[in-house]
Amino acid sequence: MHTRERMLIGVALVGITALAWAYFLVPASGGGMDGSMAMPGPAVSLNMLAANVTMWAVMMVAMMLPGASPMILTYTKVRRRRAAQGGAMVPTWVFVAGYLAVWVGFGVLAALAQWLLHQSALLSSAMGKVGPLLGGGLLITAGAFQFSGLKEACMTHCRTPLSFLMTEWREGSMGAWVMGIRHGAFCIGCCWALMLLMFVGGVMNLAWMAALTLYFLAEKLVPYPRMVGRVTGALLVIAGVVVMVM
Repeated sequence: MHTRERMLIGVALVGITALAWAYFLVPASGGGMDGSMAMPGPAVSLNMLAANVTMWAVMMVAMMLPGASPMILTYTKVRRRRAAQGGAMVPTWVFVAGYLAVWVGFGVLAALAQWLLHQSALLSSAMGKVGPLLGGGLLITAGAFQFSGLKEACMTHCRTPLSFLMTEWREGSMGAWVMGIRHGAFCIGCCWALMLLMFVGGVMNLAWMAALTLYFLAEKLVPYPRMVGRVTGALLVIAGVVVMVM
């Protein structure tokens, strides 16, 4: 039963992630992806902001749920064991909802930043990218953050699901929700700077989205994450300098 439950949850995670990616891959879905969107007045501007909020919220699900899968599956296993010992039986989706709520909140802030950048004519188009000076600055910031203690501390929590759950465990539905939120907060602590690179590659650049998604997943799975992070950081700083100079 335990194996079957984890398989079902795994299939559900794959399905939700696939639907989120389909939002961007299927043209009929719209998704507010028209980079030539005109801005004739306040009403259209606010409609664009609302569309951007939806787009970023779905983007967070598409990009961050795959990397959270090891933690979610481990939570399911630990929750089942504790329930067998008399603990509360809380559905896994409560934990997942807490995690995604944090990232959706980040997406709302990113959508607001995108809207403000476009209003200030700092984006090449409504769904485009920032100019070389700002883009180079974001690359350097993301690269420097790879060397920070905050990055390393948050990554430690994200890479060790069992350790996180043993130290952060809370009983009941509210406990599962809070654990999901805390895991999401640590995840943002790891990835926020890299996520801002969406403004460098283009807000709706699907190849850029896929590359960042795979990198976020790899950071949690590779055997030498610190070395990978520092190599990545150095490359980002160099790329930022090159972009600014050119």
